[in-house]
Amino acid sequence: MMLARVADSLYWIGRYLERAEHLSRLSDVMLNATLDHTEAASQAAHIALSAVGDHDIARSAKPFEAARALVLDREDSNSVIMSLAQARENARQVRDQITTETWERLNLLYLKVTGDDAEADFSAGSSAWLHDIIADLHLFKGAADATMSHGEGWRFLMLGAYIERAQLIARLLEVCFGDGKGKKPTDHIALMSLLRMACALEPYLRVYTAEIEPRFILEFLLLNEEFPRSIRFSTAQMEDHLSRIVRPGDTAPGASPERLAGRLKARLQYADVEALQANGASALLSTVLDECAAIHEAIFETYVAYPLELRLPA
Repeated sequence: MMLARVADSLYWIGRYLERAEHLSRLSDVMLNATLDHTEAASQAAHIALSAVGDHDIARSAKPFEAARALVLDREDSNSVIMSLAQARENARQVRDQITTETWERLNLLYLKVTGDDAEADFSAGSSAWLHDIIADLHLFKGAADATMSHGEGWRFLMLGAYIERAQLIARLLEVCFGDGKGKKPTDHIALMSLLRMACALEPYLRVYTAEIEPRFILEFLLLNEEFPRSIRFSTAQMEDHLSRIVRPGDTAPGASPERLAGRLKARLQYADVEALQANGASALLSTVLDECAAIHEAIFETYVAYPLELRLPA
C-alpha cells in the first residue's frame, strides 16, 4: 500500500492537470466563437463561463478579459496558472514517484505560464498560446502513460484525472441541458462550440455525421462508452482503477470508494436514453456530481485519512 501523502499528491496532480486542460480549452473555444460577433458566439461564451461557476463574469465581462482571468489570474485557485502551480508543487513533493520525462514536461509547462512573458504572449496570440498549453498537457499525459510503471501511483494519477473530468463534463452539460433558467443552446454554431469544449466534435461527427442535435450531444457526452471524455467512460475508468488499488484496511462496505464508483458506473451503464430525453437530464447530472463528490470524500477517508492502526501489524 502506497503512503497516504504520496497517493494524495498523485491524485491531485491528475485533478489539477485535467482542470488546467479543460479551462484552457473552454477559453480557446470561447475566444474563437466570439470572433463571429453573433448571438451564438455570445451564447458559447456564456456556456463556458457558467460551466466554471463564473456567473457574474458570464453576464458582464468581455470574453477576452474573462478568458485571461480563467487562465492567468493568480488570485483564483482554479485558474490554469494556479492549477499548474499546484500540480507542480505536488509533483515536487513526490519527485521520486514520477519519471524524469513527466517532471520535465510539467516543469517546462509551469515555467511557460508563470514566466515574465506569459501575459504578453497570451495577449499577442491567445489561441496559439492556449493550443500550446493543451498540447503540452497531452505530452505530459503521454509521458506518464509511456514511462511510469502502471502500478498504484499511476492509478492514483489517472483516478484524479477521471474524477475531475467526469465532474467538469457534468457541469458543462448541466449548464446546457439542466433545469436552470438560462437559455439552452440550439444554434448550430453554439452546439458545435459545446462539442469543442468537450474535445468531442470529430468523435461526435463520426457517430452522428452532420446531425448536430442537442439530444444526440447529450447522449454522446453522457452515455457513450467508447469516447474517453464521456461521463460514462470516465466513471468506468474510475471504478476500474479503484478496484485495482489495495486498500489499507476494511472500511464500511457502503462507504468504500470502489463500491460508490461501481454504483455510479452501473447507473450510467443502464440509463434509459428514452426516459432521459423525455424527462430531462438534470436529475441524472446532479446525481453524477453528488456521487463524484462522495467518491472523492471516500478516497480521502480510505487512502489519506485512514486510522493509523490499519497500518500497524497485529
